[in-house]
Amino acid sequence: MRKRYKIAIVANSSWNVYNFRLNLLQKFKSEGFEVIVIAPVDEYIAHLDKFHCDKHIPLKSLSRKSTLPTRDLSLVWELFRIYSEEKPDLVIHYTIKPNIFGNIAAKLANVKSICVVTGLGYTFLKEGLLKSIANQLYKLSFRFANKVVFENQDDRALFIKKKLVNQQKAIAVKGCGINTSHYRPTKSKENKHLVFTFIARLLYDKGIVEFVEAAKIVKKQYPDTQFWVIGELDIQNPSTISRDQLVEWIDKEYIQYQGTTNDIRKYIKKSDVVTLPSYREGLPKVILEGMAMGKPIITTDTAGCRETVDHGSNGLIVPLKDATALASAMVTMIEIPSEERQSMGQKSREMAVNLFDDAIITEFYLQVIDNVMTGKPMALPTPSKKLIDKNL
Repeated sequence: MRKRYKIAIVANSSWNVYNFRLNLLQKFKSEGFEVIVIAPVDEYIAHLDKFHCDKHIPLKSLSRKSTLPTRDLSLVWELFRIYSEEKPDLVIHYTIKPNIFGNIAAKLANVKSICVVTGLGYTFLKEGLLKSIANQLYKLSFRFANKVVFENQDDRALFIKKKLVNQQKAIAVKGCGINTSHYRPTKSKENKHLVFTFIARLLYDKGIVEFVEAAKIVKKQYPDTQFWVIGELDIQNPSTISRDQLVEWIDKEYIQYQGTTNDIRKYIKKSDVVTLPSYREGLPKVILEGMAMGKPIITTDTAGCRETVDHGSNGLIVPLKDATALASAMVTMIEIPSEERQSMGQKSREMAVNLFDDAIITEFYLQVIDNVMTGKPMALPTPSKKLIDKNL
C-alpha cells in the first residue's frame, strides 16, 4: 500500500494550478495525500473549493515579470520559511521561478523536490543575457532536484545536451494530461464554411501573428472561411501583442475575437480545425483538448507541438514562423472531403485517449513520487483503449 505523503505544489499563479494541475491534485487526494498549493493569489482563487487541496498558501514575493535579484532572493526566503514551517515530504515545482528559486529553497529546508519543466518560456526563446543567466540558474538549481520532469522529449534532450541537468535525473512525460471524458466528441451542426480556431494567450510566441497572416491569405481565396481567436492579452508577458493590434485585426475582419472563457468546449465543438502555430511548447493542453473532442489539428514542427500530430493522419504539421505554409495547410483542410477531416478527428481522439489521458499521466507521477521517496523502480502504466468506445 502506498504511503500517504504530504505534498506541496508550487506554481507562479493560482490560474496555472487551476487550469493545468487539478487532475494531479485530485489524484493525490484520492490516494490519501495531504496537498498544499503554494501560489500567488489571482482571480482564480475564487475557485479554491475546486482545487482539491487541504490548504492554499499565497506567495507574496513571486513576480513573473520582475528580474530584480532582491525580489528573487525574497522568494527564496519566503519559500524556505514556508517549507520549514509546513514540513512537506515532497515539493513539486512548476514554472520557471519556482523551478529555480523554489528548488534552492527546498534544498536549504532539506525537503525533497521534483521540478517540472512545462515549457521554456520567453526568457529561453530569446537570445541574450537573460537566457544565459537562466541557463546558469537552471544548472545550479537542478543539481539539488531529486527528479526533473519535462513535458516533451525535445526539452529533455536540449537540457541534457547543454549539461543543465543530469541525464539520470531527467525524465519526460506527455504533458499534463487531459480528461477524455470531460473533453469528448459531441454532435454539432456541420459548418457551411470551415472554422479554424486559435486558442491561447495572445502572445507572439504562440504564433498569433502567423495565424492572422494566414487568415488574410486564405480569405483571398475562400472569403467566407472563419478564423476564431479565443484568449487573453497577457500584460505581464513581454511577448504579448498590443491591444491596438488586436483591435485592428478585429476591425479589418481578419479574425472573429471571441474573448476568453472558462469552458473552451463550446468553441472547440463548433470548430472544424484547432490551430496552434506556436514557437515552442511544453505540450500544449489546448491541442490535447481539441484532439480529445475529435478535431483535426494544425500545428508547428517544434518541441511539444510535433508530439501531438502524426502528419497526414490526425492533422498537419507546418514549418515554424511560416504564415504562407500555415495558409497552405488551411487550404488543404478546406479542400479535402469532409469525411477525411472527420477521419483525422477520430484519429486525434484515439491518440488523446491512448497517449495523453489523465489516468496515464497521473499514474506516471505517482510512479515518479514512489521512486523519489522510496527508491522503488518506475513501472510506467500501459496505455488503454477502454475509453474510446465509450465516448465515440
